[in-house]
Amino acid sequence: MATSQIHHANADWWDETAGWYGERDVDDDIEFLRAGGTYLLDSEREMLGDLSTWCGRAIHLQCSHGRDGLSLLHQGAAEVVGVDISERLVAVARRKSEALGANSSWICSDVLSTPRDLDGTADLVYTGKGAICWMMDIAAWAAVVARLLKPGGRFFIHESHPLDWVWDVDAPNYTLDPEFGDYYSQKLRNRLFLNVTETVPQYRTWTLAEIVNGLIDSGLAIDRLMEYPEPFWGQFPNMTPDTLRRLPHSFALLATKR
Repeated sequence: MATSQIHHANADWWDETAGWYGERDVDDDIEFLRAGGTYLLDSEREMLGDLSTWCGRAIHLQCSHGRDGLSLLHQGAAEVVGVDISERLVAVARRKSEALGANSSWICSDVLSTPRDLDGTADLVYTGKGAICWMMDIAAWAAVVARLLKPGGRFFIHESHPLDWVWDVDAPNYTLDPEFGDYYSQKLRNRLFLNVTETVPQYRTWTLAEIVNGLIDSGLAIDRLMEYPEPFWGQFPNMTPDTLRRLPHSFALLATKR
């Protein structure tokens, strides 16, 4: 199946999931954001710094229902543009934005088809926290990041560490998953930590080298790469904190368009 076909089949799953994943929390998210709250992690805020000093437009790829994109405004971005393939999740982001009077716009599109009129307009392209596994072509994804950025613009990603995908999520220690315990596997996956619909989406994992080299090949220079022991979602319910902290569970990368 072609990349675009997989992406749009997954969009149907995200639309089905929207009632559970995004729509039910609209009022709580609006109240939290209106009070000055942020959904960015401390590690993200530390690496990004005060966006008001350099970020006019931030483009959030795979923006989902807008939590992180709207949080970028609290971090100092003057404007946010969100892009996501799910019509229902984009509609949720618009509802939040309208309620908050936020300087933001939301586009329903496959990331790989992000509108060309956005090319060269972003001071920051942001993505992460469960996004990149839905991309079927890492080189094409990196090329989109590069074309959206102004010269000197920055790219930021905070994601699950690629090693996380090789472990048995039910084990109390680091045990290779009997089916997916291969760091270099290019096999598409369809097993989710939580599945709330009858539709089963497809996703894949990328090694750290594939991500980094994809960005370098697209014309970005890597400024900083960090690894963190903290997972940002509870995929290992049976591991103790002491076991978890022994290996990385997330990473963040900051790069600049040459």
